Amino acid sequence: MSASSASPSLVAFSTVVSRLRAAGCVFAEDEARLILATARTPAGLLAMVDQRAAGLPLEHVLGWAEFRGLRISVDAGVFVPRRRTEFLVERAVALARPGAVVVDLCCGSGALGAALASDLGEVELYAADIDPVAVACARRNVEPVGGTVYEGDLYEPLPAALRGRVDVLLANVPYVPTEEVGLLPPEARVHEARVALDGGADGLDVLRRVTAEAGRWLAPGGSLLFETSGRQAPSAMAIVSGDGLEPRLTESDELDATVIIATRPSTP
Repeated sequence: MSASSASPSLVAFSTVVSRLRAAGCVFAEDEARLILATARTPAGLLAMVDQRAAGLPLEHVLGWAEFRGLRISVDAGVFVPRRRTEFLVERAVALARPGAVVVDLCCGSGALGAALASDLGEVELYAADIDPVAVACARRNVEPVGGTVYEGDLYEPLPAALRGRVDVLLANVPYVPTEEVGLLPPEARVHEARVALDGGADGLDVLRRVTAEAGRWLAPGGSLLFETSGRQAPSAMAIVSGDGLEPRLTESDELDATVIIATRPSTP
């Protein structure tokens, strides 16, 4: 049997753990189990271990990330869905209903829309991102749950017929201030697309563009949901109010997450 066709299990678990630990991986044992379970050959396994030891995010090494119990395909360079963002989907699930019209802006891998559709069952799902690499990845996650993914800047590629019909608008906008991007961990700063991280001078530039148009796309009573930081929340709430939406702040201490729900009034 050749090395390329032998079972990855022939490579000792302890060997993988030792290599990962030496590279500074804090959860070396857990990561070793995932890599061993994902690798198809010993040669592939060694390549994955080399990639992880060199600093590639674990999710990019594996080719997937776990998000709300789903295995989300994640390609190199694509923003990795964070566990704290599960709180945003949880809030959306509480608001939405089966059959809802859902749009996932700045969708990245499409994790938010795919998770919401998985929780609710039948929804009318659309997603969009400006990054073609992310769009290709999102299609693998969103199309199996019946959604459609578009490439373009925010609302620009969406069908015009959606205006005034959107019940739930998910927008995982970048909110890191430009000057702070350099302070992010290397896994994000080096290996994820900057467009998915950099929110402009105060971190709220993309949000401003989203909220400015949200009222035209939301159905009466429909809601925009986005994540921000606790520090930025007061400014984000003011932006939402200034664009005619009704903001509500929700927080999860467990996930260290801050989500703002911005609702279009049911009556003018």
